[in-house]
Amino acid sequence: MEKKNISGAVIKRLPRYYHCLKELSNDGIQKISSNVISGKLNVTASQVRQDFSNFGEFGQQGYGYDVEYLKNQMAKILGLNKEYNAIIIGGGNIGKALANYQGFKSEGFNILAVFDINPESVKLKNIPVLNVDKLKEYLQNNKIDICIIATDKESAKETAAKAVKFGICAIWNFAPIELYFGENVAVENINMSESLFMLAYNMKTRLKA
Repeated sequence: MEKKNISGAVIKRLPRYYHCLKELSNDGIQKISSNVISGKLNVTASQVRQDFSNFGEFGQQGYGYDVEYLKNQMAKILGLNKEYNAIIIGGGNIGKALANYQGFKSEGFNILAVFDINPESVKLKNIPVLNVDKLKEYLQNNKIDICIIATDKESAKETAAKAVKFGICAIWNFAPIELYFGENVAVENINMSESLFMLAYNMKTRLKA
């Protein structure tokens, strides 16, 4: 059973553990030690064991971890043991790239539609592109779990607020603005510039070493 008050640092490592275990499972590996996981993910073995212990006892001393069982437990902790329906608002370069990425579906995230102020200009093969004016009607008639915001900065907040008003409780935001709608709406803000800045910083510190 999951414990409460898990640190944000631990939560951020869970997807890495899940992807690692998924790769190991696909390679047919049945047992794994914390030392091997630590080597693959560049964290200490004690950190791996400590992270896992936040959610239960998954391994046995001298035996290690059952890869398939641990992968399934990580999926359950992350909420990946079910499928989610998502829409994208914004059919620009980022929106189209996200809509065309096939990896989401294999992980259980289904992109059902893209909304744009000029839908005729957005060319996608297998996903309908609708006018953003149809957003309310669409959300009322379809079960959508996640709204992906891929608009410009100026319209992102207003667009996301409309989605929340129409029942959306989870937002994945790619617009260059921080969005927040209270504790009842899960928001993940993806700032690509900040990530690039961190890369520049890490490059600089390594050059000094």
